[in-house]
Amino acid sequence: MTAHLDLFVRNHLPPPELQPDFINLEAFSYPEILNCSDPLLDDAVKEGHGDRTAVIMDEGEWTYSNLQKEANRIAQVLTEDLKLVPGNRVLLRAPNCYAMLYTWFGVIKAGGIAVSTMPLLRSVELQTIINKARISLALCDRRLLEELECIGKDSCLERLVSFNGGELEELGKEKSGEFNNLPTTRDDPCLIAFTSGTTGQPKAVVHTQQDMLSMCLAYSRNCLQPQPNDRFIGSPPLAFTFGLGGVGLFPLDARAATILIEQPTPGNLLAAAQRHRASVLFTSPTAYRFMLGDMGGTIPDSLRICVSAGETLPKPTFEEWKAMTGIEILDGIGSTEMLHIFISSRRDAIKPGSTGLPVPGYEARVVDDEMYEVPPGITGQLAVKGPTGCTYLEDKRQQKYVCDGWNLTGDSYQMDKDGYFWFQARIDDMIISGGYNIAGPEVEASLMAHPSVAECAVIGVEDKLRGQLVKAFVMLRSGFEGNDQLTGELQDFVKQNIAPYKYPRCIQYVEGLPKTETGKIQRFRLRQQEAV
Repeated sequence: MTAHLDLFVRNHLPPPELQPDFINLEAFSYPEILNCSDPLLDDAVKEGHGDRTAVIMDEGEWTYSNLQKEANRIAQVLTEDLKLVPGNRVLLRAPNCYAMLYTWFGVIKAGGIAVSTMPLLRSVELQTIINKARISLALCDRRLLEELECIGKDSCLERLVSFNGGELEELGKEKSGEFNNLPTTRDDPCLIAFTSGTTGQPKAVVHTQQDMLSMCLAYSRNCLQPQPNDRFIGSPPLAFTFGLGGVGLFPLDARAATILIEQPTPGNLLAAAQRHRASVLFTSPTAYRFMLGDMGGTIPDSLRICVSAGETLPKPTFEEWKAMTGIEILDGIGSTEMLHIFISSRRDAIKPGSTGLPVPGYEARVVDDEMYEVPPGITGQLAVKGPTGCTYLEDKRQQKYVCDGWNLTGDSYQMDKDGYFWFQARIDDMIISGGYNIAGPEVEASLMAHPSVAECAVIGVEDKLRGQLVKAFVMLRSGFEGNDQLTGELQDFVKQNIAPYKYPRCIQYVEGLPKTETGKIQRFRLRQQEAV
């Protein structure tokens, strides 16, 4: 049973035997017919919260009724003017702003599948996403059109519409703002979230209507226990599932408010938190370390809950933050595949330095290569299952992430005798820098496109501030000299071709790279060299 007429996504999901076990769904009692816009937004208005503030920006504040009406207008435009067919994928491109949130809900209300993308992505990355998900319609903030306008003719994209003061709102001016949400089913896809793997090839993770609620009911309500008078703020983009939950859906589920800022640097984040009296903060360990530096005196006393994810939270950062603010940061681990945080510290269950306990509704264990659970104190792979899980869109890597019904996150962990989980390392070559996941091979491919580069290898090196830095080992072609000028040129070249945060902050020029007898680069030897 489905309300979708365009079945492309459903027809390209993994077969049932390759999907994870979805457990504990009965605890949530989802109805068969479910559009997540109803419980998250429309029901808030029905419950009498229409005049309550939902979104705060420096430019203004908007109520739940405002948000509902704008989302309804977008849904009307999509169905009446843009002829959206239920199940069509719609690319969204914007910074964290009110318009991004109401446009996202407009797509969901109309039965579309939202594919949110970060403003930093370049045209080559956007085209890969568009063709992978067979996207014909893109809705883009009018200030960010350039990269989408550069996409080649071999793209699936047929229509590009601007919003946030653009064509989309112009089309919606005369709409009534009344809309009956498409009666989707609870397992209808409504979100495709893209993530880069170790090969640099993006993986498209499909999540359903009920998944949007599961992360709220499992994580937010149990671990955060927010109240309607809370004000959420954070640095992760709404295009990341960490941000979609933390500054998008969790506040609405609690009938609270979200503070959205378009450029959430640590300084901007703290300033906005001060101005708008934020009480719940979502950001990365890197940002917390920045804030503990020169910005300690500006941390607002309105904060009462602080959440960290994206990389492991160092114990010294936890302790310094507590000493300065009196607040114990809630560390957690999540993934795009699992949608949001599935192991977390809770306000009544914290061991500094550990990731915490499984979120209610989830199960986790540490296993060996044969999927046997290892004893406490022994390092192995982290395996998890719960009400959400990994379903890649037409991707052979599904078999690597899911085994025997368990999701294998690619992290090495230990579990102690009390059931707390302790992060050890990433299993693959993913570089986690400042909360961003960066695939080394993708950076290598960008560098190799420069005429000076003969060969290169990219790894993550330890950094106290960012967790890891991207470091490139570069062999130059004849006639080029490795110097500061070339280093700057290579860094700028990468920034122009892929998202700027992925650029190598360190470049070392070498005469050769360690290789196997078959010519494969041995990156582990470079990591060992850096560790020494």
